[in-house]
Amino acid sequence: MIQIKAFHHVSIAITDLDKAKHFYGDILGFPELKRPDFDFPGAWYQVGEQQLHLIVYPEAKTLRSTSSIDTKDGHFAIRVKDYDETLRYLKEKNVAVLEKPFSQSGFAQIFCTDPDGNVIEFHVDQKERINHLKKKE
Repeated sequence: MIQIKAFHHVSIAITDLDKAKHFYGDILGFPELKRPDFDFPGAWYQVGEQQLHLIVYPEAKTLRSTSSIDTKDGHFAIRVKDYDETLRYLKEKNVAVLEKPFSQSGFAQIFCTDPDGNVIEFHVDQKERINHLKKKE
């Protein structure tokens, strides 16, 4: 049996390091980590207790040919503290989003894509969000 300690990182392919670093570092605010001196370009970011590794690899089979937001396509999800604050922030930064506040998953979800079309989900527990909204009333 595999004894799991934690989920460590997700690696995604990108085509333009400068655009990706602007999106993940400047827009989303992920702290950049020191990365080993590999023989290929990329960047590493801290995302909560986990990491996101960007790899410049234009030949990757996982690159999407669209920036349309398809929630069934491969994606990674990030749990956030506040749905409405996250939504407001992304819209202020002119990030195109798809909102699913009452998803059957039980999560209130916000989907977007990075400059290469990689799908990202931000979410909170629906029940927690509903309780939070009731307290504001």
